[in-house]
Amino acid sequence: MLIPPPPGTAYHRLARTSAHRWWRPVLGVPFIAVGIVVLALFIDVSIGVAADLTSQPIGSDGMAGFGALGELASGFLIIAALLPLVLLTARWIERRPAGTLSSVTGRLRWRWLLTCLPIAFLAIVAFLAAGVGVSALTGEDLDLGDSLVGWGPFATSMLVLLLVVPPQAAAEEYVTRGWLLQSVGAWCRTPWFPIAVQALVFAALHGWGTPWGFADLFIFGAITGWLTVRTGGLEAAIVLHVMNNLLGSTIGAAYGDLGMDETAADMPWQMAAIDLPVLLAYAAVILWLARRRGIATRTPAIPAPAVPAATLEARDRSPVAV
Repeated sequence: MLIPPPPGTAYHRLARTSAHRWWRPVLGVPFIAVGIVVLALFIDVSIGVAADLTSQPIGSDGMAGFGALGELASGFLIIAALLPLVLLTARWIERRPAGTLSSVTGRLRWRWLLTCLPIAFLAIVAFLAAGVGVSALTGEDLDLGDSLVGWGPFATSMLVLLLVVPPQAAAEEYVTRGWLLQSVGAWCRTPWFPIAVQALVFAALHGWGTPWGFADLFIFGAITGWLTVRTGGLEAAIVLHVMNNLLGSTIGAAYGDLGMDETAADMPWQMAAIDLPVLLAYAAVILWLARRRGIATRTPAIPAPAVPAATLEARDRSPVAV
């Protein structure tokens, strides 16, 4: 039986149900790790078979493949496979509704997510535009490629990106700002330590590139973790992550540069310096909107059982003892 969290529970404490035991989140780690290895092998083999059947060219690794776009799609699909694994971990191992990873209401609040979407879009556009401007002023080479690839290859790349980027970004949010934050939060009354832990893990999972890139990833994880707790759900973090990855990949698609040689961990100091005020501005706008719209930040109270009208009428007609 699935045990929901009690009424009035904050997001970071949603794993603290009556079924919670110290070993349940610990057991979730090998379950997710083994599961992602199995799914990664399945995805790689499936793509390899598809490449052989369609007579794709042999790559540098001696295997048939779909080029840089295929490698990117494969990598993103493997990350996306984490999403069902963490949902199953919450349901099977922690014995709580999987929807508690999404928000305090037990589901993904789509209307709120769509409200956050244009704000995230504008934030990432501002970040990229400012990055281009600062790089030009400092003489930093953006290395965008020699020329645009043309509408045909660009449209193909964008179709693939639109299919794989949203689940990939959402999966990262469900793992870090969702499951990990709540697993640590089950032992902490305040959210600060869980926010810091998941932000550190989030940055480490992207690898060590430059100190600026690692710091920026940690700050991104900390601010989106704080937003998740303050808004009671993952929606604001998901749309910002999706827009960041999608718009950044769109530029690469336009110039035919979709390789995975560099990640956000390799970010130069110029981009990291721009990202901080953009993230803070995004968080401020989202929190302002959340307060205006009354977005729930704790699990709702259990409504009192309804009393039949006939019972109320009988109670009104009954004599009152004095």
